[in-house]
Amino acid sequence: MIYTPEENNDMQENKEIKALFHLIDDPDQDVFATVSSRIVSYGRGIIPNLENLWENTIAAEVQERIELLIHKLHYRDLTEDFQHWKGSSYQDLLTASLLVAKFQYPDLVTTPVLQEVEKLRRNIWLELNSYLTPLEQVNVLTSILYNYYGLKGTEVAYQQPEEFLINKLIETKRGNSIANGILYLMLSELLDIPVKAINIPRQFVLAYIKPNYDDSSEKLSPAQRIEFFIDPMSGQVFSHKDVESYFKRVSVPPVASYFKPLSHNRIIQTTLEEFSKCFDDERNAYKKMELLELSRLLND
Repeated sequence: MIYTPEENNDMQENKEIKALFHLIDDPDQDVFATVSSRIVSYGRGIIPNLENLWENTIAAEVQERIELLIHKLHYRDLTEDFQHWKGSSYQDLLTASLLVAKFQYPDLVTTPVLQEVEKLRRNIWLELNSYLTPLEQVNVLTSILYNYYGLKGTEVAYQQPEEFLINKLIETKRGNSIANGILYLMLSELLDIPVKAINIPRQFVLAYIKPNYDDSSEKLSPAQRIEFFIDPMSGQVFSHKDVESYFKRVSVPPVASYFKPLSHNRIIQTTLEEFSKCFDDERNAYKKMELLELSRLLND
């Protein structure tokens, strides 16, 4: 029987994959590291083979190694996706939030999330009109999101990684201030409401930015450009006085940089950095390292 060059290559590949799979349980860490990088070099096409091997493996240790290999393959793809997002002309918050969720849920089906965000946008849009004041605009968005939709906010807790993820927020209607804040920002942008995230220490706070930055031909400072502040945990509105009291309480001077709007890039970096703190134990240390790598990848 004569084989074509392509068939010969396939046979050689299959032989190599079989040989590599035989070495997955090698107790020598150096051997496993070499085998691991070679398997990962095949790309995500090898995942079904690994899943099949996992199903036919009894040893828990070997299953763990296979799971790690599958994770590495997904992580490699995720890194590429984040690079594309960073290089895109419009860094869409929803796209990046779904990428963060895919770190934990690589096979995530994104359609239900997209549909739910669109449904929320439409419900809010139907209640808005051009005669509303800034406070009335925000009250409409807040009322639909927290009262009608039933969104609940929780303090950032690193024992609850799910509360950082947009898919789980949509599924459970419960998220921490970062996840809720990102959803609030997405909806504001879709509806042309000038709400931005700002850099207040130890908090994820939103601010309604005055549409006109010039006041009597004098440039406004970043703080003066803010109409009021919004707590994404509940949608509650805060005044400048409330925020001044907070700065006094934490003994931090309210410098101008704290009131500047954060870029989408920086918001996602913050999410990745905070999310990484959920994986502080030895078993998950690699996840913490990978999330911090993804954050560094987004550096300007």
